[in-house]
Amino acid sequence: MTAPTHDATGGEANARTHFGFSTVDLDSKQGLVDDVFHKVAKRYDVMNDLMSGGLHRAWKADMVAALNPSPARTLKVLDVAGGTGDVAFRTLKAGGESTQVTVLDINREMLAVGRERAGDRFGDRIEFVQGNAEALPFPDNSFDAYTIAFGIRNVPRLELALAEAHRVLRRGGRFLCLEFSNVDMPGLDRIYDAYSFHLIPAMGKLVTGDSEPYRYLVESIRKFPNAALFSAMIMDAGFARVKARPMTGGVVALHSGWKL
Repeated sequence: MTAPTHDATGGEANARTHFGFSTVDLDSKQGLVDDVFHKVAKRYDVMNDLMSGGLHRAWKADMVAALNPSPARTLKVLDVAGGTGDVAFRTLKAGGESTQVTVLDINREMLAVGRERAGDRFGDRIEFVQGNAEALPFPDNSFDAYTIAFGIRNVPRLELALAEAHRVLRRGGRFLCLEFSNVDMPGLDRIYDAYSFHLIPAMGKLVTGDSEPYRYLVESIRKFPNAALFSAMIMDAGFARVKARPMTGGVVALHSGWKL
């Protein structure tokens, strides 16, 4: 969440926001986030397995199941912040020839990993595009579904990203967002904090040679709005039938909404 001041014309001036537990200029956050993912791109999926004990696979499977791609219907999906292709590949495998996925990521290194992983397995049913979630390079009403997994908390202006998601979806389009949330199971919260702040950065140092990107990622989880607040933001962007389903004791939540 940002705390902008406004100039005489009503625009933002000297706006500040969080970068993990630090406070930075709003306009500088994207560059800082980009630097994090430049550093971790090649080991990103390996670290996801290690950090979550493989649970991220089940969480993503749940999101794709909620999307329900099927060979029986045509589905055009925009997967945002999905550079390495993990969610896109699952969606394409489930949906078969009638499903197309455009993977958008602001980070070219993450996209390079995704293109390499995809190879020629899916032909022209997958496309990789470099772009910003706050200003999507697509016309209005372009997609049947918008998915984003563990990426929206890194966007400097959440309201813009949600508005863009609503804009590019067709009527009847589905919004699905998988993101870390607030642990709501007594006892698990203390274990989770100890694991997050001590073991994950150490693990990042061992696997990638740098602990700081993972220290930021852990801190960014704590700064993200809780499920109720984020659901309210999704509704404010124009989505209907908004829901948040906590998983694994609230470690993550699957947020959904419809453009009606």
